[in-house]
Amino acid sequence: MRILMTGGGTAGHINPALAIANMLKEKHPEAEFLFVGAKGRMETQLVPAAGYPIRTVSVRGFQRKLTLKNIGLNVLAAVDAVTASAHAKKIIQEFKPDLAVGTGGYVCGPVLREAIRAGVPTAVHESNAFPGVTVKMLAKEGATVLLCSEDARRHLPEGADVVVTGNPVRSDFLTLDKAAARQELGLDARPLVLSFGGSLGAARINEAMAQVLKRSRAEGKLQHIHGAGKAGFAEMKADLERLGMPLSGDGITVREYIDDMPRCMAAADLVICRCGAMTLSELPAAGKPAILIPSPYVAENHQYHNAMVLVERGAAVCIEEKDLTADRLWEAIVTITGDAGRLRSMEQNVRAAAILDADVRIYRELEKKLKNR
Repeated sequence: MRILMTGGGTAGHINPALAIANMLKEKHPEAEFLFVGAKGRMETQLVPAAGYPIRTVSVRGFQRKLTLKNIGLNVLAAVDAVTASAHAKKIIQEFKPDLAVGTGGYVCGPVLREAIRAGVPTAVHESNAFPGVTVKMLAKEGATVLLCSEDARRHLPEGADVVVTGNPVRSDFLTLDKAAARQELGLDARPLVLSFGGSLGAARINEAMAQVLKRSRAEGKLQHIHGAGKAGFAEMKADLERLGMPLSGDGITVREYIDDMPRCMAAADLVICRCGAMTLSELPAAGKPAILIPSPYVAENHQYHNAMVLVERGAAVCIEEKDLTADRLWEAIVTITGDAGRLRSMEQNVRAAAILDADVRIYRELEKKLKNR
C-alpha cells in the first residue's frame, strides 16, 4: 500500500501530517509513504527528520493586496501553480498512491487536485475553524474534508463530503496530572498563569506581559510561567531589566522557549496565548480556560475564528491585538483567577469542547477510503 502525504509551510500544517502518517504507519507497517512539500519550506527539514522521504514542488501563495510589487509576485505564483501541477502529476504517476492525504498549505492544492484527477481516494484535514481557500477548492472537487470542529462546516460548500474528526493531540495533554505537574515545577498553592506567543514569540504579548509581571510580582497573588519566544526573548529580557524585574523569582519564570508545554499546561489555572489550530485543540484536551489573543498577521484572520469556537462556548475570552494593553490584560487575568466559580465554569466548558478521539476518527475515515478505492 502506498500513501501520499502533503502539507506544509508552517508547523501547524506539517505536524498534523506527521501525526497522521505515524498513525497510519502503526496500523499498516507495510505501507510505503511519500511526502510532497513546497521547495525550500520547513517541511523539507521536519519530514526527513521524522524518517519519511519527501519530494518537492515550487509553489507560492497569491498576494491579496494589489500593489505593483504584488502583481509581479502573483504572476510568478501563477507560473508556479502551472509547473507545480505538472510536477505533482508526474510524482503521482510514478508513485501510484492508493491514498492521498493533505493537511493544508499552498502545496496541498496542486498535489491533491492532481490526485483527484488521477482517481486516487483523497482526503484533506483542516485544523482551523475557518477553512482556507485551498481546502474550499478541494471540497468542491470531491476531496473528503476532515474538520477540527463542527463550527467549520458552515464555511464549506453545501454537499461537500465533510466529517468532523478534531485535531490529533499529543497524549501528554490528556494524561498529565495537575498536582504532580505543579510539584515537578516547584509551584506553590497560588494560581498559575501560563502565557506564550508561539515558538518565535509575539512582540505585543511580550510587551504587555512585562508590565503584567511587574504588577503581579508587587501583589504576590499569582504565579507565572511566560514563554517569550526565540525572536522576542532578548527584547523582553531588556524590558524586564528596565522594570527592575529578574527572569525568575517570586513565583515568576520567564523562558525563551517552553519545551515542556504539556507539563506547564497541566499545572496552569489560566492560559494566555495565540489561537493557532493545535494550541486551541490542546487547551480543551487539557481542560484549560484561556485569554486568547489572535494573531492579526495570518491568512483570512483564521486565528480570530479559531478563538470564537471557545469564546462562544464560555471557555475563553478574546482580546484582539489592536485592543491589547497591559491594563486590559491584567484586568482580565485578575477577574478570571479571582472568581473561583467562573474559573470552574470555564474549565467545564472548555473540556466539553474537546474531541479526545481525533486519531480514531481520522483513521476510521481514511480506512473507509482505502477499502472503497
